[in-house]
Amino acid sequence: MATGTNIRTYYNGRWHDSDVMIMRAADHGSWLGTTVFDGARRFEGVAPDLDAHCQRVVRSAEALMITPSRTAEEIVEIVHEGLALYPRDAALYIRPMFWAIDGDASAVSPAPDSTGFAVCLEEIPMPAPDAAATLGRTRFRRPVLEDAVVNAKAGCLYPNNARMLAEVRANGFTNALVADALGNVAETATANVFMVKDGEIFTPIANGTFLSGITRARHIANLARENIPVHETVLGFDDFRSADEVFLSGNYSKVTPVSEFDGTRYPIGPVTRRVRELYWDWALSEG
Repeated sequence: MATGTNIRTYYNGRWHDSDVMIMRAADHGSWLGTTVFDGARRFEGVAPDLDAHCQRVVRSAEALMITPSRTAEEIVEIVHEGLALYPRDAALYIRPMFWAIDGDASAVSPAPDSTGFAVCLEEIPMPAPDAAATLGRTRFRRPVLEDAVVNAKAGCLYPNNARMLAEVRANGFTNALVADALGNVAETATANVFMVKDGEIFTPIANGTFLSGITRARHIANLARENIPVHETVLGFDDFRSADEVFLSGNYSKVTPVSEFDGTRYPIGPVTRRVRELYWDWALSEG
């Protein structure tokens, strides 16, 4: 499924000027879901935290018992080769991925050292700073490590996210605020979440039910340099109903303001705008 335009694919050792076919019907990843990916961004001539995203896709492969066929450093080099094929000002989504090709004797587990690898680059504009999300409640929850590979950015996790989105979109919202197994707020269906109350910033503590994102960590580090603490703690849905501002953190948009949660409305406030300013300042100077 292509979500952008002007797609280029790295596969079998070279770049292709199209969205090429990369998997076979009998590949383990095709029929048993052993696929992992990561998403980075290039915008305004920079690709912030590209190395961290490439390191994470390697860790994700290992979590799914897929043998990585490239190191993170090699993936960074391949991505930079691909980025050079586009104009410097092109806004790109960068997606390195691994999948298992063969199974072991059981067929269920992936065979060692039988791994597919590709990188997909797509032109996708960065959303506008005031493009706000609205959040609704969903009955579906984030799984725990004992039930699913929540320590990987794995394709097999996303059907659960999809049904969260389908449920809340049927009620007129654009994203879901999601609980963990204990009923506390974990994240949204597609991004980490922050809230602001009385000028202070809070975010759900990473408890192993969701990926504590690379962009999430970058926001926390940027704020720390400004001596603005972020409280990583247990948060409930009532905490979000009483918040002054809410915003999302993810690679796709970096910062997404939230204008509503289940009937509670928020402005795009000064803290949300400051977090975005700090990210762009860092990305364009150091990222």
